[in-house]
Formats: sequence, C-alpha cells, structure tokens
Amino acid sequence: MFDSEVLLPDLWDILGAVPVTLAMALGIFVFSTIVGSLFAMVEYRRVPLLRELVVAYKVVFKGVPMVIVIFLAYYGLPPTLQFLTSLVGIDYNGHSTPNWITLIVALTACVAAFQAEVVKGALNSFDNGQADAAYSLGYKRSQVFRRVMLPQVIVAAIPDLANSIMVIMKALSLGFAIEVVDIFAQSQLTAALNFYYLEAFLIAVVIYMVIAYLVTYAADRMERALRVWA
Repeated sequence: MFDSEVLLPDLWDILGAVPVTLAMALGIFVFSTIVGSLFAMVEYRRVPLLRELVVAYKVVFKGVPMVIVIFLAYYGLPPTLQFLTSLVGIDYNGHSTPNWITLIVALTACVAAFQAEVVKGALNSFDNGQADAAYSLGYKRSQVFRRVMLPQVIVAAIPDLANSIMVIMKALSLGFAIEVVDIFAQSQLTAALNFYYLEAFLIAVVIYMVIAYLVTYAADRMERALRVWA
C-alpha cells in the first residue's frame, strides 16, 4: 500500500542525486552539441569524404541502442585509453577510468548523431538570399555567419536542443547498468532499503517533471529573447 510517511525521507535521498545527474547531462549536452555542430557543418558545406564519414557515423549511432554503446564503451574504452597513453609514454591504468566518464563518452557519441541532425536542420532553414544581400553590402563571410546566419540558426535549433536535454536525462538512467547513480538509480537504491518502490518512483517522476518544466521554460524565454535580438 501507498505510504505517504516515507515520501519526505525518500525525497531527500533522491534529491541528492539531482546535482550529479544535471552535471552529467550538461556535460553530455555541451560535448554532443559541439561535435554535432561540427558534423552538421561538414554536411552543410558538403566537404568531400568527411561528409560520407559523418553520414556513416550517424547511421551507426542512431541505429545502435544506447545501452549497447554504453557496454561497448565500458569494456572497450579502458584498454583503448591505456593503449593510446602508452604510445606517448604515459603509464596509465585504463581500468581505473571512472564509470561516469565512460557513460559521458558513450552518451556523447550517441547524442552527437542526433544533435547533428538538429543543427543541420537549422542550417538548412536559413534563407541564403539574406547572405547574398549581406555580401552585396560588403559583409565578409565571417561577418555574415556571425551577424546574420548564426542568430537565426540558434533560434531555429533551440526547441529541438531543449528536447535533447530531456532525452539525455532519460538516457542517463541506463548508466545504472554500469553502476553510475543518477536520479533513477538513486530511486531504485532508496526503494531497495525500505521496499517502498511506488513512493520512490513517484518522487522520481515528479523530479523529472520539474526539470522538464524548467528546461522548457528556460528554452522558451531564450527563444523569445533571441528572436528580438536576431
């Protein structure tokens, strides 16, 4: 039966995992957006050979389940790091790599494929006629990108980028498979101590909903502000 008396103690336990979860989500979001943006620019500029490699990368990482990528990173990243560091004369024990770093690397690789699509869609939405008009006014290529193109691309990408944050938050729950504790994992651990699973998971649901609301609200405010600026 549902017991409201355990809600407050469980809440404090689960809230303890929120900062770590948000920090990992932010790191994955930043790294994946940077990598995805580079991939999108390669496709947008139609760079020979690199474009084909980017397309192949996206096919692989959009098609393979994230949990499989996590386990591949868990078993493959430590020896890879140890081998690479040995090439430069550094004695590093790859198996000492923290599991949370492995999780960030794995999810960054997966999410970057989706971020590339987001940024590419935003780039394709830009009206090239505006660039031609700017060139006719004497703008340099770098000025057109910085002053004309970039503000509009950012505005177009904000809704999907905000959605990607929540995708990352949910994907982090897969980290429990390699012993990385996030909000979901902490809910499981808390419930395992007192066997009140329903209460613990309801708390997790509320926390995720609050985070989703704050992310959506912040994205909407940012989009409105940038539309005025752009």
